[in-house]
Amino acid sequence: MTKPPITRILLTEDDPNLGQLLQEYLISKGYKTELATDGNAGLKAFLEGTYDLCLFDVMMPKKDGFSLAKEIRLTDKDVPIIFLTAKSMKEDTIQGFKVGADDYITKPFSMEELLLRIQAVLRRYQKTTFTLEAQPSVFQLGSYTFDADHQLLTRNGVPQKLTSKESGLLKLFCENKNQPINRSFALKLIWGDDSYFNARSMDVYITKLRKYLKDDPALQIMNLHGEGFKLLEDV
Repeated sequence: MTKPPITRILLTEDDPNLGQLLQEYLISKGYKTELATDGNAGLKAFLEGTYDLCLFDVMMPKKDGFSLAKEIRLTDKDVPIIFLTAKSMKEDTIQGFKVGADDYITKPFSMEELLLRIQAVLRRYQKTTFTLEAQPSVFQLGSYTFDADHQLLTRNGVPQKLTSKESGLLKLFCENKNQPINRSFALKLIWGDDSYFNARSMDVYITKLRKYLKDDPALQIMNLHGEGFKLLEDV
């Protein structure tokens, strides 16, 4: 069977230590990653190569990330762009989306959060999915079967219809089983932002998911203090 093509990422980051660390991490996750250390070098690399996703630091010498994204959008309106920045001002976030960003992650961030954001953006563009494998729509979860497309959770032939939010959360858990999920990332992915109101709403939905899964003692949705959640499956 032919393997899907490797996802190519252009990383533009002027901090050499962080840039190398990110490049090595992404390569280890299966992404072919090229590193440029300033905006001009990033533009040159983009025009000379072919990429499936761009990661741009905002504050860079010679050409900042916003200017770089504007120039790239003149030649490619579709390539996904994620900004990496120490800035957290609302105006900067808005500017980032105005110049064509698909996501915006504020430093410091965890490698796991960055990876999840990359995967989410790539899924939206239907280029690749988690690392190099196509993602299923039907998951086996302990004694349950979860059909994400039809929002059905079934055990012993008895189906439970889920809401879109419940289904979105459970799919995220299934795709990252036994792995931590950042709370803010889950909120932004499913609710659109990580406001206090939405956080309270998500807590309610997670309580519902725990209720749906309670008949299988091998399954547990854990709270990770200060981080998020983890779906554990004891095999």
